[in-house]
Amino acid sequence: MAGTRARTAILISGRGSNMAALIAAARDPDYPAEIVLVLSNRSDAAGLALAWDAGVPAMGIDHRQFLGDRAAHEAAIDAALRQEAVEIVCLAGYMRLLTPLLVDAWQGRMLNVHPSLLPAFPGLDTHARALAAGVKLHGCTVHLVTQTMDAGPILAQAAVPVLPGDTVELLADRVLVQEHRIYPLALRCFAAGVAGESPPADAALVNCGEAKALPGAASLP
Repeated sequence: MAGTRARTAILISGRGSNMAALIAAARDPDYPAEIVLVLSNRSDAAGLALAWDAGVPAMGIDHRQFLGDRAAHEAAIDAALRQEAVEIVCLAGYMRLLTPLLVDAWQGRMLNVHPSLLPAFPGLDTHARALAAGVKLHGCTVHLVTQTMDAGPILAQAAVPVLPGDTVELLADRVLVQEHRIYPLALRCFAAGVAGESPPADAALVNCGEAKALPGAASLP
């Protein structure tokens, strides 16, 4: 794959702000990942229209049409990814907890951005929990997806201070700014490793060792 751009898909559930940051970064012809597909588990997700406007094919595979059959829903997602010869999957505000079916199929090639400094505050309501805990630093993490929720190898993190008078909304807004910063950096470093290239010089926040050495990673489709 040396000299090629890794074919990358993004999974969303809503407005797709992190998706937009990844698409914007990938417009650079030197960026080692090419965004070839956006999928959503909701056919009415606002991010689908944003993707189309940016020139990226997008489609909804609505989980509500599968009548609670998670395996069938994830099999449809997997089929769509393979149809487009996807090599890397980025979860960007994808609000469905994945089963081993999809996680195992994309082991070592699926990234997620989480709004906390993992391993602190895995799961939901991270900003409210950070405020309730009285922490002085909060932030976000890009990590590889494993069967244990929010516990995969960390690729990048960014911290923000928790300020006096912070609300959930104020803190979330500051963290989101950093998500938009580190997710493109993490994908850039990860995709360079997949392509057998050297990590970018400006990826100091990214744990490139994880991106370049993925023991047990599934073979490319």
